[in-house]
Amino acid sequence: MEKKDEEKGKTIKIGPKLLELLSELGEMELEDVEIEVEELEIQLQPMTGAPAQPLKAAVAKPEAPAKPAEILKAPFKPLIEEYPGRIREVKLGATKGEGGSRGKTVIVGGENSPSYYLFERAPPHPPVISVDVFDIPISLPKTVKNYVKEVMGDPAEWARMAVEKFRADLVTVELMSTDPLIKDAPPKEAAKTVEEVLQAVDVPIIVGGCGDPRKDAEVFIKVAEVAHGERVLLSSLTLDMDEAKVLEKVARAASEHGHAVLAFTALDLNRAKELNRKLYSYVPADSIIMDLTTAALGYGLEYTFSIHERARMAALMGDEELQHPTLSGTTNAWAAREAWMKLPPEWEPRELRGPLWETVTALSLFLAGVDIFMMMHPYAIRTMKRIIEEFSSMGKAKPEKISDWVSMKI
Repeated sequence: MEKKDEEKGKTIKIGPKLLELLSELGEMELEDVEIEVEELEIQLQPMTGAPAQPLKAAVAKPEAPAKPAEILKAPFKPLIEEYPGRIREVKLGATKGEGGSRGKTVIVGGENSPSYYLFERAPPHPPVISVDVFDIPISLPKTVKNYVKEVMGDPAEWARMAVEKFRADLVTVELMSTDPLIKDAPPKEAAKTVEEVLQAVDVPIIVGGCGDPRKDAEVFIKVAEVAHGERVLLSSLTLDMDEAKVLEKVARAASEHGHAVLAFTALDLNRAKELNRKLYSYVPADSIIMDLTTAALGYGLEYTFSIHERARMAALMGDEELQHPTLSGTTNAWAAREAWMKLPPEWEPRELRGPLWETVTALSLFLAGVDIFMMMHPYAIRTMKRIIEEFSSMGKAKPEKISDWVSMKI
């Protein structure tokens, strides 16, 4: 080791001197020292007197993580929302003890969560199915007519078949004979048909008009009187009746005789709210069911789904004018020509295509929260009843089990 002498320009070897100082002091501190070496080796003398070994940098290799033997478990707590609104419950039908003659009644509504949010809560009452029965023979698709052709001339027998064979929860008596453009049957004759159906079955009934606001008003007032205490559902009351100055008369008659009313509007929530506001003046709020219109699969079903979903969400968020159960005229599916027309082979078999059309229409609106379905084909009715039963049983499951979907065996 050398040191440069700046004044004399000489280089001095200080190696021996440095070793001498270290041996005396044990340590020393150098300042402004520049060391030039070709190879440097530092030896540390072990305390035990073992021979010194050169210091080498050792880099530890990371150990490979152990493979998990099972799925890590983590606590799961479902997010349960509380909504400020709730759908009103509406009861249809009345037993003898309640002033009617029904063997069973039906309650719809009562939901306080979006449709089938089973992880929050199950609906208090499952949806129900009403089978359409007509008071006169009408043109029906062949695949439907084959099942009812023997009773088409007798609405009471048709209703009995709907209950006993098709397992209908309700029966809808469509009074087509009252249409001024068909038979223009008087209200008294229509009321007699309703009486016959009430005697034939013990389930609640829905009474459907012909669509003419003035004639329907006359018929509904008479039916309300004849079916006093039976708590039937009058289908439908509309804003057209208000324009014809007959809405108040029908609503008062329904309330006086203890019936419920179906408020029909065409895919417009503002008009639905307007009609409900008018009805509140004459009918208790728990006697109103809404029909927001049903457009079939391929004919605007997406608009129908949207309007029903929007109505339900608005109701749950506190809109009292929309807090009513809803009904779907699912038989509108048969107005789609694809449901009944003869089409190329890729569309066949026609006998199944129609029921599928009705089923998909009903199923879509079932998921939007509809409470009552008007249906016709026995295959579609049976399928929807199985779906309703399956969803209703699912509501009994504990929401915590949702977290086990990874290892669930189906």
